[in-house]
Amino acid sequence: MRMRKLGALEVSELGFGILSFASTYGQAPEKAESIRVIRGALDLGVTLFDTAEVYGPWTNEALVGEALAPFRNEVLIATKFGFDIDPTTGERRGLNSQPERIKRTTDAMLRRLGTSHIDLLYQHRVDPNVPIEDVAGAVKDLIAAGKVRHFGLSEAAADTIRRAHAVQPVTAIQSEYSLWTRDPEPEVLPLCEELGIGFVPWSPLGMGYLTGKVPSTSSFGVNDFRAGSPRFTPEAMKANQAVVEAVELLAAAKGATAAQVALAWLLARGPSIVPIFGTRRLDRVKENLGASEVSLSDEDMAAIEARLARIEVVGERLPPAVLKLSERQSPHPE
Repeated sequence: MRMRKLGALEVSELGFGILSFASTYGQAPEKAESIRVIRGALDLGVTLFDTAEVYGPWTNEALVGEALAPFRNEVLIATKFGFDIDPTTGERRGLNSQPERIKRTTDAMLRRLGTSHIDLLYQHRVDPNVPIEDVAGAVKDLIAAGKVRHFGLSEAAADTIRRAHAVQPVTAIQSEYSLWTRDPEPEVLPLCEELGIGFVPWSPLGMGYLTGKVPSTSSFGVNDFRAGSPRFTPEAMKANQAVVEAVELLAAAKGATAAQVALAWLLARGPSIVPIFGTRRLDRVKENLGASEVSLSDEDMAAIEARLARIEVVGERLPPAVLKLSERQSPHPE
């Protein structure tokens, strides 16, 4: 697989988000099967694996650590801090990025991952009660101690990114970005280009919807995150089918799948963009990695842009309680 740069960090141009192996989309798969898929992704050329302390919580990091332990020198592990998690119940109690807590949390992450260092450590959500300069300073200390190699921010607005970068250079920004979520385009992506920061789109396939394999008549179990998402109500899915049809039209012309075109579109948006997809199935990993072989010309990009411009996406991208934790960014210009 071709490689790209997130700042100074060289990674596979597509990464693997391990959230799918938690219970976010219903009952988590058996550990042995999860490990088989994660290692299979490595065999297929993926080097960037993304997790977080809150996934599980904690169990997802332990899974990643076990799966990748025999190959630690071949991979790059990214994880995230920032939620206040009850140590007994695992319940989220809001955000907490106090510097001392960041350092304690990092030590716990290292134990769960079974590693001496974290390649890329993100603040999962910006804590409005802690100056971002203090957060960046804490990560700077961790880098000096050899526990962390690179610093990232997730769902941060442009001003926050700039302020953090002035204290400790930011390697990557992680935010939701896809053909139906364009929020980072007006401010965050230009700033990343200006400062030499990589950009990591999460949910690049719209939680599966942009693959065309989630029928608009689908229903979701109570343990599936999508059951509470405004874009996955029956009315929204029916309306948003127009987005999928636009992707499928281009996919048919390119001899590719909708998932491959959705990922190829992101790769074509800039050389420092590294999408992280999630799936529990190795055949889907292989399919998604095929996006690297899909070449979209300027004409292809313009054609799908013109089609999407005529479509209004229905529903907020996340449930209100989750969305409010993301720093507000400027809407996509009309």
